[in-house]
Amino acid sequence: MAGADTCRPAVTTAVSSGHIPVLAAEIVDALAPRAGDIIVDATFGAGGYSRALLAAADCHVVALDRDPDAASRAARFASDVAPARFTFLPGCFGDLDTLLPAGGFDRVDGIVFDVGVSSFQLDEAERGFSFQSDGPLDMRMSRVGESAADIVNAYSEAELVALFREYGEEPKARRIAAAIVAERDGTPFSRTHQLADLVVRTVGQPRPRKGRKTVHPATRVFQALRILVNDELGELRRGLLAAEARLKTGGRLVVVSFHSLEDRIVKTFLAERAGRVPAGSRHRPPSLEAARPPSFDLKRKSAVKPTAAEVDANPRARSARLRAAVRTPAPVWGAKDGEGWS
Repeated sequence: MAGADTCRPAVTTAVSSGHIPVLAAEIVDALAPRAGDIIVDATFGAGGYSRALLAAADCHVVALDRDPDAASRAARFASDVAPARFTFLPGCFGDLDTLLPAGGFDRVDGIVFDVGVSSFQLDEAERGFSFQSDGPLDMRMSRVGESAADIVNAYSEAELVALFREYGEEPKARRIAAAIVAERDGTPFSRTHQLADLVVRTVGQPRPRKGRKTVHPATRVFQALRILVNDELGELRRGLLAAEARLKTGGRLVVVSFHSLEDRIVKTFLAERAGRVPAGSRHRPPSLEAARPPSFDLKRKSAVKPTAAEVDANPRARSARLRAAVRTPAPVWGAKDGEGWS
């Protein structure tokens, strides 16, 4: 990108916890940090991106995370890495527009979102995000509010069907929802293995297919529950709007997503705000978006994907998609009536 420091040191991606940040080199390249820049790591997690950015330039990183456990990790990170160049703000990245001013930051030079669940949350069985190890059926990133167990035990069959179809894109949603309702009448759901086993009994294990990775039958169900529990798609929409408002002219936005629902929101948001909307015709007048000056400039049309070497080293990177854009001088578009770009 324009203005990038070609003498930046090599990207440092090692994290003491053993967690590997996805597409770290590509993120640093897209954000192009320079001395004096303020860069927001909107999903601190294990600090992999913050570490790489601080190593790449004499910038200041402002990290956000809604998970209460992240605060202690951030405190250790600051003392180990660069306390004078690092600030941690607890909270949801969807509230970035208010969190930054409250923390003493107005406009910033870059923002990176790593959307979805963190490796820490997946690896800790007691958080209930994964069925790989048995734990409470929880999934709350912030540890407050309605849990996955609350939803599974209280939602009607029709509501569960809609949830699994919309947020999990699960083709067997009706069978799974009916089985859950029948099962919970005798024993309410409270554990991850309890739900995962029910899904397997209901739809069976997939047949192995040559050259294709076998996906556990409960994957989409767990994804749907996690998205609802944490309002992940709503957070993403609010975060993108906040980024548009808080980035300086020339500020860089980078978003890493891990499934089609997230990527579709990011792709549509950036395409519209870059002016890449259908032109009008004599049968259809130009849209309002087509008449607005673009608030973002896309650096490339397609998403950046991890290399085969990165996927081999870190299988969790397999579905990652990176999209990047640069803020123009145009006014903020702001939210549309309804959800729009979803």
